[in-house]
Amino acid sequence: MIAPVELRTARLLIRRWCASDAEALAPILAANVDHLAPWIPWRVAEPAPADRLARRLEEFAAAFDTDREWRYGIFALDSNDIIGDVDLFPRNETGRAPFNVADHIEIGYWLRADVTRRGYATEAAQAALDLALTLPHIARVEIRCDERNVASAAVPRRLGFTHVGTIPALGVRPGDSECRLQVWEYLPSARAERPAAGTLDSVVDGA
Repeated sequence: MIAPVELRTARLLIRRWCASDAEALAPILAANVDHLAPWIPWRVAEPAPADRLARRLEEFAAAFDTDREWRYGIFALDSNDIIGDVDLFPRNETGRAPFNVADHIEIGYWLRADVTRRGYATEAAQAALDLALTLPHIARVEIRCDERNVASAAVPRRLGFTHVGTIPALGVRPGDSECRLQVWEYLPSARAERPAAGTLDSVVDGA
């Protein structure tokens, strides 16, 4: 595997999802459906019984292990509670793509509603960015977010990404009207200008 199965930050354990996480994740998705559904794909936000959710997490793990995409659960380091998710998706000019034909990485993330505004999304996205910048043949890193999701857009802004455009896109659920996605870009040359990790705690978090 190209990506490590585990990352750590000052407050977070960020690790590859496992089927055994389903029991703990199921009530979190059920409690946060209204919070998450407007912003992330329904196949990820949809509440499900633990057995069906375990199969979904098995699919995520299989994609991780074959380097198609890397989805990580975000866990509080002090309690091991699930607080969200951060992902790295290989992309090229056609969209998401196998890593061997990708030239950039997209980062995605979500948090439980009750842990937002504490800097966790930024801390996790910073760890994902650090990882993305170590991957071979990656020219840039992107974050895409609905332009209505002001809190989510605070994360790339805080990490030194540049807003390079806003594009039309399909809604995240079948039948949704078209939305507009902000595209934020980070080039490896911007690394020297990034803020120190200790400055991230006051940021308004995304999702």
